[in-house]
Amino acid sequence: MTLPRPDVLAVDQSAALAEFARACKGAARAVSLYPRTHPSIRASLARLTSAAGRLMATRELTLLVYPDNLLLDGRAPARTDPAVAELAALFHERLVSELTIDREVDADDWHALLLLLAKSPEDLVHGGGFGKTFAASGGQHVSVREIDYAEVLRERGGRRKADWDHIIACCLGDNRTLDERALNAVLDALGDTELFADLIDHLQAAESDSAFAVDARAAALLQMIQGAMDALAARSEDPSRVLETAAATLPRLTPEMIVALVKERTHPDRGPVVADLLKRVTDASIAEFVAKSVAAENGATERLAQAFEALVPEGERKSDLLNLAEEVARRAMPAADGAFETLWHGAREMLLSYTDTTFVSTEYARELSSARQQAIEVERVSDDPPERIAGWLDTVSDESIRLQDLALLSDLLRLESDPAKWAGIVTVAIPEIERHTLLGNFCGARELATVIAKELSEGGRWDFSIEATKALDRLAAGPLVRHVILHLRKVDDAATTKLAGLCHSVGPALVRPLAEALAVEENARCIRRLRDLLLGFGAAGRPSVEQLKSSSNPSVRRTAIDLLRVFGGIEALPELASMLGDSDPQVQRESIRAIVQIATPEAYAVLEQAIVAGGESSQAMMRELIDLRDDRAIPVLCHAIQHTRPRGRLVHLHAAIVESLGGLSACSESTEALKHALYAGHWWAPLRTAALRKAAAVALRRLGTSEATAILQEAVDRGSRGVRAAARVEAAAAARRDRERG
Repeated sequence: MTLPRPDVLAVDQSAALAEFARACKGAARAVSLYPRTHPSIRASLARLTSAAGRLMATRELTLLVYPDNLLLDGRAPARTDPAVAELAALFHERLVSELTIDREVDADDWHALLLLLAKSPEDLVHGGGFGKTFAASGGQHVSVREIDYAEVLRERGGRRKADWDHIIACCLGDNRTLDERALNAVLDALGDTELFADLIDHLQAAESDSAFAVDARAAALLQMIQGAMDALAARSEDPSRVLETAAATLPRLTPEMIVALVKERTHPDRGPVVADLLKRVTDASIAEFVAKSVAAENGATERLAQAFEALVPEGERKSDLLNLAEEVARRAMPAADGAFETLWHGAREMLLSYTDTTFVSTEYARELSSARQQAIEVERVSDDPPERIAGWLDTVSDESIRLQDLALLSDLLRLESDPAKWAGIVTVAIPEIERHTLLGNFCGARELATVIAKELSEGGRWDFSIEATKALDRLAAGPLVRHVILHLRKVDDAATTKLAGLCHSVGPALVRPLAEALAVEENARCIRRLRDLLLGFGAAGRPSVEQLKSSSNPSVRRTAIDLLRVFGGIEALPELASMLGDSDPQVQRESIRAIVQIATPEAYAVLEQAIVAGGESSQAMMRELIDLRDDRAIPVLCHAIQHTRPRGRLVHLHAAIVESLGGLSACSESTEALKHALYAGHWWAPLRTAALRKAAAVALRRLGTSEATAILQEAVDRGSRGVRAAARVEAAAAARRDRERG
């Protein structure tokens, strides 16, 4: 279906919408970086409120959110401004479909809205969605409407068959792995029992050739379930709902599929999934399955008997379940003249008399019977108090077993004296550290990592240090960093402290992967926590950060500059100086800022040497220094004025430096540099000389100090004609200002 093309906004409204989008993006960034009382926040929110007011023709403003555009009262701009597209993408990622803004909207409403824009979509989903979270924040004059994905799924019906074909192709391929598209389609289907049942029907109706045998289809179904459970576990959601949905769709399976699924119980990987799935199958589902199969085949088949035996091995339950199935079948297939009774009597006799001797060996059947009898005997005696039974059960819970595994590994690592055997224990310990980090047991993971790292300390065993270093390097190169980033986005501050302790226990080997993750991270809270975590490594992290300078990713190089400045201080000057000539302008800019922020004579000397070297890079550095508007750059700017000649491209650069010095704090160094610019010049370039002298006079007047005013007056009294002409107007303005102050 093709959507109708919306009406086009007028030119002035399109410009106002673009201005609003830029103001909103700027305010969102300020809100994510500064506290509520910061001046930048107040200024940004004021600009945003003003821009929104210019958009409102009536009492309220309605913005429809498309993935790459915003519609104002149903009308779109003739040409989409990049700022509008980026703001639309921000709202769309957070499932916002419409914003309605009252004329009474104020800075508090905007601040509450922009705080949510700074959160990741995952955090908003965990909090109940953008609309629910914003309503809880107390916003009064902005209403939010979210995307209704139930309606979206209904509209996607035309694409559903293609998605399901893709899922089946993935599960039955050589790799049997679900890609992102297939995984998303499976998760969508698992949100609705009927939808997942339709997917199962589609799987069972696939072409019947060797590649689509019943066993392969059963394995494919289990692969879908396992993939969905892993995805939900990675998102810290409950994976059991996948099994609940799958168990509820059992009546849609054929007897052949049931038998094939039960066979998978012996598979080392898929067996636990089958066991958990069968535990959740209810009596009502089994009864409906039997009734449906009998109605479809007009009687009970041998495959149905095999499936019924696999689902209900206990003889005492079979009769009750068949009574329940008879009621379901009677409602589904009424028959006259006793035909139904005859049909169901034959089916019941076959299902009750069927034996699984062909499939179960005598020894295995004996063990099953013995285990059942022992369980009945224990239940009958039951002479233990409930608290003792509860204590025993606690000792075999999943959490207790995981903690016992950690304690055992920790003791083995401490007690083992053979380096070769110790290395084997470490091989087992590393996955445990990663698994416990993913599960949120940060203290347990840290304890195990600390035991390994201890071998590198002064009290460690020297012949174990090589294997310990290799182990920590494997931890740094594995999934541990991904687990840390996942938790940093959503845990509280107390858990963040525990995570930092774990990372510091692993050591500086984590600095490089953490810095690379910081370079691409978008979550504002995670960025702040990652920076604090990296700074906690101190000087020990500097060698790892220095390696990032050679990264092919400019974002990683910029992160390296920031960390070098904090880690190294003045000792990092050589590394920062080597990045002044980087091919990426943003990297150059960050290296200049880092050197200026060190604010030592050595740092200024490094910049002066780079500028004196000349070339395009030196001009670019001067422009960056001017744009910084930082008093710490005054010495370098003054040096450039006094030691370079304004020729060619440097003419405009000199003028910009002079103007910049007039806007910075007054000091003797800047005053002398401006005096030099006022008197400098050549008779063969009168226009250029006059312009630069005029700029110097204006800058001296803007400084407003008595020394600057004296220089201007001296230029009027004793300077050459060109100097007098440049200084006369500014000297008079300075004198008038001084009189007004007096």
